[in-house]
Order: sequence, then C-alpha cells, then structure tokens
Amino acid sequence: MNVIHSTVTGTKTINATFRALLLGNSQRLLSIMNESLPLLGVQQSDCHEMSWAESVLFWTDFPLGTPVNTLLNRTAQSMYITHKKRKSDYVKTPISRDGLQSIWDKMIELEVIQLTFNPYGGRMAEIPESEIPFPHRAGNLYKVQYATNWNKKGNKAAEHYLNLTRELYAYMTPFVSKNPREAFLNYRDLDFGINYQGKKSYYEGMKYGIKYFKNNFYRLVKIKTKVDPHNLFRNEQSIPTLPNTH
Repeated sequence: MNVIHSTVTGTKTINATFRALLLGNSQRLLSIMNESLPLLGVQQSDCHEMSWAESVLFWTDFPLGTPVNTLLNRTAQSMYITHKKRKSDYVKTPISRDGLQSIWDKMIELEVIQLTFNPYGGRMAEIPESEIPFPHRAGNLYKVQYATNWNKKGNKAAEHYLNLTRELYAYMTPFVSKNPREAFLNYRDLDFGINYQGKKSYYEGMKYGIKYFKNNFYRLVKIKTKVDPHNLFRNEQSIPTLPNTH
C-alpha cells in the first residue's frame, strides 16, 4: 500500500496492489482465487506465467520481459540507488475497518511510507516455532514491512525520513504483536539497538535478539558460545556469547 494523488478527487488516497506467486499455472490460480477471494475479481489478464528465474526479476520490479541474464549484472540499477529504511511487525489479530482507516489516514499524513502485508499460515504454521531459529509461526496472520525510500542527500534529509518511518511504526503499536513486539531478521533494524561487543554484549543482544528470535534467542546464544566462544564472527546485531566467556 502506498499514497497516491487521485485523478478523480484530486486528493491523496491509498493505492493497494495485490501481488502473489503460485507454483502452478494461471488456470489453477484463477480456480483458487475465485473460490477463496472472489471479491478481488482476478482475471486471466492479471496473470503472468513465467519461470522461477523470471519471477526473481518480477519481484525486484524489473519490467516484464526483462532478460534473465540481467541477474548476472552486479551493478545496481539506477532505480535502486536510493537511501532506504525498513522496519517490520507481526499482526496476530484482525485489524478492524476503523483501525485500517486510521492507519490509512496516518499514511496519507506522512505520505512517503509504503506498507506491505505478507500473509502467513499454511505449512509455515505447522512447524513449531522452536524447530529452527525462525520463530514466527502459528498465530501470525501476516508480517508488515515498512518501506521508506529517498534520494535526497545529507544527514538532515536522512533524519527526516527515518523519523517519518518511526512515527508510523509507533502509531501501529496497538495493532501488532506485543511482549515481545516481534520483528523479521531480514529487515535488519538498528532502531532496536546495536551490539558494541563489549562487556554488555549479551544484554545489548537481548534487546534485538528477542524480537527476531523470541525464546530461540537463548538457544542461539548457547550455540554461539560453544562454537565461537571468542566472538570472532560478529556484526552490529549478531548473536552474542554468554557473559564472561571472552
């Protein structure tokens, strides 16, 4: 979802785009959608059949028909040479219509932030959250991604757009997971804290580690302590070792 200027009313409004990937043909997709979500009105013309490699280009917003060998180009495309901020959340209970309207109103006020809802469930929900490090399983309706991009240079511009993103994130508090407020590791968010790899490393790591891994964080710390006791492999938000081990 993103904010656009309506050509009908001349005012700002919310634009919602539905994108999905099915491992199958378009006929199967239409059958599923007509049964499960008929109000969306998906037509054959909305579907694009492609190879898995072509789908990688599609999800990266390359135009349809872009040659697959484009993936061999290690030079960033001009459309991606921007400054970016990403945050994440998990929604466990349905958001009411009034709640959604208030979120849309806030997005229109801030204007630049996009929201993406990624549905969860299915096979993901069947795997226990303690089975592997990734814990966001049964009980989650969808993941929220906050995406802000800007081209302006300088710290002043960066702080402006970062604060807009944080403002929407704060506004979403009543609608998302709590204790902990969970987050997706791949949208690495330094707002949760940075590990300075000093004497407080374990406690600094706990601040973000619980959000990313929930209770699996403690098991990961034990493994880290065993296989890398001197904390050789580290970054700003890496798994710490147990206190007093290096």
